[in-house]
Amino acid sequence: MSTSNTLVDLTSKVAIVTGSARNMGRAFAISLAKRGANVVVHYHSDASLNDAEQTAAEIAQIGRRVLLVQGDLSQESQVQALYQQTLEAFGRVDIVINNAGKVLKKAIADISEQEYDQLFAINTKAPFLMMKHAATHVQDQGRIINMGTSLLGAFTGLYGAYAGAKAPLEDFTRALAKEIGGRGITVNVVAPGR
Repeated sequence: MSTSNTLVDLTSKVAIVTGSARNMGRAFAISLAKRGANVVVHYHSDASLNDAEQTAAEIAQIGRRVLLVQGDLSQESQVQALYQQTLEAFGRVDIVINNAGKVLKKAIADISEQEYDQLFAINTKAPFLMMKHAATHVQDQGRIINMGTSLLGAFTGLYGAYAGAKAPLEDFTRALAKEIGGRGITVNVVAPGR
């Protein structure tokens, strides 16, 4: 009889974790490796390279294969390259965790157009593109997990634009779950809080 505390064995599975150089993404990547998965560690900029290398080194020390990939996931060509590099290295994709994101704590009246565009590129467009390509690349019985925000349910001042940029993930997730659920792929949003 299984219990909710039983860890799923992910041996031979391949997981992509976006924004996994540090913080939650790093924790996700390492946890997946401890369960047996090979992991793609994604990072956005050169400023995150050292952290991404440390994450990759820890995964390798666990004894799992790891691939380090840099990319701006708000650019479809770079999303395609991420999946292509993963398939070339591992031959499959089983799990995608859309973790990359940007928080902005600022009054709406003070947000510049550039800040708005960047916020929505990272929090809305990038996960949409990752889901779009996951729909064709994730193996049957796979998993797609999108990191949302609890601010949609328990709003806190000055996070309006951030919450607004995360809100579409819930609709994208429901739609994709309907579209590919017949292949046994689950698509979910996790909304961490404090």
